[in-house]
Amino acid sequence: MRVIILGPAWPYRGGIAAFGERLARQYQQEGHEVEMVTFTLQYPKFLFPGKTQYSPDPAPEGLSIRRMMSSVNPLSWVRTGCWLRRRGADLIVSAFWLPFMAPCFGTVLRIAKGRGTRRVAVLHNLIPHEHRPGDRLFARYFVHSNDAFVTLSRSVLEELDLFDPKHKLARRYSPHPLYDHYGAAIGRDEACRRLGLDPMRRYALFFGFIRDYKGLDLLLDAMADPRLRELGVSLVVAGEFYGDPKPYLDQIERLHIGDRVVLKTDFIPDHEVGLYFSAADVVAQPYRSATQSGVSQIAYHYEKPMVVTRVGGLPEIVPDGKAGFVVEPEGQAIADALVRYFAEGWEERLSEGVRQEKQKYGWDKMVAAIGQ
Repeated sequence: MRVIILGPAWPYRGGIAAFGERLARQYQQEGHEVEMVTFTLQYPKFLFPGKTQYSPDPAPEGLSIRRMMSSVNPLSWVRTGCWLRRRGADLIVSAFWLPFMAPCFGTVLRIAKGRGTRRVAVLHNLIPHEHRPGDRLFARYFVHSNDAFVTLSRSVLEELDLFDPKHKLARRYSPHPLYDHYGAAIGRDEACRRLGLDPMRRYALFFGFIRDYKGLDLLLDAMADPRLRELGVSLVVAGEFYGDPKPYLDQIERLHIGDRVVLKTDFIPDHEVGLYFSAADVVAQPYRSATQSGVSQIAYHYEKPMVVTRVGGLPEIVPDGKAGFVVEPEGQAIADALVRYFAEGWEERLSEGVRQEKQKYGWDKMVAAIGQ
């Protein structure tokens, strides 16, 4: 089968690009011919909140990646759609996470539709966490340019009803597979040494881009709990600020927790991801809203228990009391869960639960969901 994956890919960075590249490798492993089609321009600079859109890592070996479309140039949408139509793929898999991309992707997919070509969208998000005018209008345009959908959370599956209430378009829920391409775990002491951390301390890890909806402020409130100080628990924040860092820095100073918060707030390149998860004792995801999270699937790969909030699809992925703790998105509830984890000997029990749960999240299951 000839498969084309449409969406972010190298030289762009981030979780959506990583998802597409890992999916492409799974199709290759199953014997299919795969090409990736990505952007010449993903975001105009004034719309991008981070320092750079580009990955510091070398191009992934063994993947065919074509840079063809600009998110803001309609002529490139037409050219890309016509190229895809001539290519005659059996399957076009697109990634969708932001309505801003809907005019580009929706137009490309409408033009690309040919005899025998099936268009399936993998929906990371449909309605974004940070709402903007026109989100629903753009999302509707994208939805009706596809033949079928795979959602990574049940909440996004339900959101599809806003645009296709009679279920004329095929849909399926399949949870986010493991992010297993960052390498194997290494010894905790060695990981701490390479990151400049004290292996005698215990570490909770907040990982990924820092945006308001991810609730880092709630986790900082939790870290002020004196019980966590007594237990020797510190927090590692590993990820780039996608907004003003000053409120967080002021909060750390106000709460007098600067001695127990380690800020690694540059973009974390792929080859360093494993260090942070290998050094961590637990992964904290204090989100205010969520659909699903690729961070959970990195934690599963490194067999790290999680403390997550009861929002969106997170409780689906992290069974409470088995792979971690699920709590309300409040600082006190997060603190109570961390104290329970470190003070009551839950690490081994939850680690075993993580090892059992991770078996559910193979990439072969994602390919099967797309193909059915």
